[in-house]
Amino acid sequence: MIHNLVNEIKEKAKANPKRIVFPEGDEDRVLQAVNEIKKEGTAIPVILGDVDKIKWRAGELKLDINDVEMINPEHSDKLKGYAKEFFNLRKKKGMTEEKAIETMKDVSYFGTMMVHMNDADGLVSGTTHSTADTIRPALQIIKTAPGHSLASSFFIMIFEDKTYKLFADCGFVMDPNAEELSEIAISTADSAKKFGLDPKIAMLSFSTHGSASNPSVDKVREATELVRKKRPDLVVDGEIQLDAAIIPSIAAKKCPDCVLKGEANILIFPDLNSGNIGYKLTERLAHAMAIGPIVQGLNKPVNDLSRGCAVHDIVEVTAITVVEAQEK
Repeated sequence: MIHNLVNEIKEKAKANPKRIVFPEGDEDRVLQAVNEIKKEGTAIPVILGDVDKIKWRAGELKLDINDVEMINPEHSDKLKGYAKEFFNLRKKKGMTEEKAIETMKDVSYFGTMMVHMNDADGLVSGTTHSTADTIRPALQIIKTAPGHSLASSFFIMIFEDKTYKLFADCGFVMDPNAEELSEIAISTADSAKKFGLDPKIAMLSFSTHGSASNPSVDKVREATELVRKKRPDLVVDGEIQLDAAIIPSIAAKKCPDCVLKGEANILIFPDLNSGNIGYKLTERLAHAMAIGPIVQGLNKPVNDLSRGCAVHDIVEVTAITVVEAQEK
């Protein structure tokens, strides 16, 4: 199922492709995705790793990527300069010059430094690296954007009836407080606008407009008020149960005064447990396509893949990363 949104994102990426670095050059799915990306023209890929091994494996897979730029961080003439910059960024945290050089030999750190130093426009990783392996370098080097105190993530969930919604945060922030939850909601609304969606935000809970009392409910209610205060231009309601957020007839019964009218297209989960479970239930039982997690709140685009991702997931997230880089 290829949704019009995916095609629209790819067309926008093709109009102004950006340099995207892939630290996991030893992974077949990455090489296959780069081959597809090159054909589609959505990005200018750069692959990190052992160049000889990458070329050999690409030949084994019968992939036409020999003209794609490949860099072995350990042999790069950029290594010392990147290490010096990393030392300057982290010396107050105890970083030494020797340790900085060793750290920059790591593909995740080298790739992130490429983005920081404008030698690449974005990074896509996560097929073999953990979320921490991908995001930790980004937080240490690229850091959060002005006005953001944290990085968060969202999934684009595309349904069989061709509609789609954004789910957040399903990948990063374990147990956000009210302030953090409000920032996740605002970041997701701003992300939604990049993809042509008019945001209608539901701050999810097991309670609707005071039907239950609990500290977790209070947190969601407070976060909702913070969103309204910070961004009066946004349509938001909460705390609200999922059914009342997305089904007009139930919204009419449970909360007739709700501004969402059962038409929420952004679902903000109260914690990572509910968010991660929610998107995977939707993906598996509703047969929705899940694109993401897409990272938001950083100075420059770095996106983390699921280790179980398919080649098309890498291709699609890369196109999104290009669009994010275009915005920057």
